[in-house]
Amino acid sequence: MVDDPLEWIFARRSIRKFHSNPVEDEKIDLMLQAAMAAPSANNAKPWHFIVVKERQTLNRLAEIHPYAKMCYEATLAIVVCADPAISKHYWQQDCSAATQNILLAGTSLGLGTVWLGVHPRMERKEPIKKFLRVPDELEILSIVAAGYPAKKKQSRTQFDPGRVHNEGW
Repeated sequence: MVDDPLEWIFARRSIRKFHSNPVEDEKIDLMLQAAMAAPSANNAKPWHFIVVKERQTLNRLAEIHPYAKMCYEATLAIVVCADPAISKHYWQQDCSAATQNILLAGTSLGLGTVWLGVHPRMERKEPIKKFLRVPDELEILSIVAAGYPAKKKQSRTQFDPGRVHNEGW
């Protein structure tokens, strides 16, 4: 586990190789609590989450999503969904903040995670919605694959002062 909250940010890395140990329910609950602590426009909280732990379901997600092959090894996936009727213009930002909180919470708990984009790609979204029986009026923003990392990556920043502009461009 990482104790310093700023270090969670630097330690968060995309992990694609996992041990077979399952993620404990307590850690899943903490990740979901962190997700729901994210800011949202007008505090609308348009999110819903699908927790996937069954091996067959994880394997099917790996088959459906072209970049989700790590789900064959992951012991957890959290599918981040949204109800656009609750936050028509900002659900993508709201659910992105929730996704980032899942990633950071996972890091703080000693887990490895990786963000898998779904929205706005219809060829990803539609088969996943059908497979997971997500209601038509809801959207899927992302999937977070998670588990105990098979390999530790070094913390880092990717700070680039050339991308910083003061008082204007």
